Amino acid sequence: MTVRGTTRMTAAVSLAFILAGVPPASAQLEPPEVPGLRGAPFAAVHPGPDVRSFGEGPEWDARPPPGIEPLAVDLFTSTDFYRDRDLWLDQRYWRCNSPRQVADMRSGGPGTGTLDPRIGAEPPVSARWGDCEMDWPRENIVSPYPFDSAAAHYQALLDDARTRGGPTQHTYETMPKWDGVYREYLPDGRRIWNYMRSNQTPTLLSLLTPQYRQRMVQQLYHEGVDAAHQWSASHCWPEGFMRQWATGPTPNRVLVTPGIVVLVGVSNSNVWRTVHIGREFPLGQEVPQWFGDTIGFWDDDALITWTSNVQGWTQHSSWEFSYELETIEIFTPVSDDDGALLGLDWEAVIYDSEALVEPVRILWHRIYVEGWDTAGRLGFRECTRRLYPIDGFATQVAPGQIIEYRVPDMFDRPWAEIWAEYFEQDMARPDDSLDLGFD
Repeated sequence: MTVRGTTRMTAAVSLAFILAGVPPASAQLEPPEVPGLRGAPFAAVHPGPDVRSFGEGPEWDARPPPGIEPLAVDLFTSTDFYRDRDLWLDQRYWRCNSPRQVADMRSGGPGTGTLDPRIGAEPPVSARWGDCEMDWPRENIVSPYPFDSAAAHYQALLDDARTRGGPTQHTYETMPKWDGVYREYLPDGRRIWNYMRSNQTPTLLSLLTPQYRQRMVQQLYHEGVDAAHQWSASHCWPEGFMRQWATGPTPNRVLVTPGIVVLVGVSNSNVWRTVHIGREFPLGQEVPQWFGDTIGFWDDDALITWTSNVQGWTQHSSWEFSYELETIEIFTPVSDDDGALLGLDWEAVIYDSEALVEPVRILWHRIYVEGWDTAGRLGFRECTRRLYPIDGFATQVAPGQIIEYRVPDMFDRPWAEIWAEYFEQDMARPDDSLDLGFD
């Protein structure tokens, strides 16, 4: 069977090439018809095999790998990560662990009996080293496009469609038939880089502005050293926009009409995104929403969207994002020679002038599984809280138990408030870290 992409985006390393067994760097990849807008070549599909908390690493109980000279102070021996600012971009400070490896070492929390053995016999100083050769190149993360804003990117794509008589005005008869259920394509266990398992931590920190770099270091320190994870799911907080590209509420069902496209999914919480076709901003009150406001247009059978008005928030084992976050997303269908839908190539370019030093890109391949007519029911998950921050730790509270609980300000970075109160009393926190709100 010959597998082909059904749109002009033949230059991207797409699901079509993956399913056809063509190597990602194959010479068969053609140059894009419209350079600089979408579908720019990508060096490889995804990082190497998913390195989980029990992944490859050279030594246990803090022994460095051969040929590596450890630092005198690193994350797991430091008593004040703020003073270590000059070391944050040295992979030895993290013992060559990825952000998710750092977080997972102590994700069971104190006294749970479920600590990752990688933390060693005397945590946190005994934390195991990761693989110092493992990394996913920064150039494969940053956006390859010349745009500084989502607005400019969207306008360029729209202008390009107009040169060919677009945007395409679909009817119920002509609209793409994408309705159904999708799952992630995992070649050899490889996941997208945003899972935070395949990079040296400094590579990811290098993508962030100084303030947001500090915030990510703060999070990883309190997860890896103090075992004080303030994960949104633990406290029944919203997961936030960026979690849909990780293990959070992933949109795995699609509903298409001429006026809107709906992306919906359920995992540890719910996601419901509506793409308004042919609309302009604002769509109503300009009050930020957890999944923002999204407009879009059809370029033949490719869907191009622009999302703005997103609520600034945090994400699991990763970087915080600001209210300035916007995205350009391009959904390209992949079909066989008979026109049967195989899946969607989902390209997302993330713009955030406050948090990111330059835009980044995520390439996701979603395989079509089945239609709505055969899929199981779609249930929505309501979070029933059992964990509360007691002495700074997410602690299970039994029914009927009475505790003292301070209601957090959800717009004032509640996770950082908890860390500052319980774990940073003796640290040299910079003055700007006292402002716990988003700028």
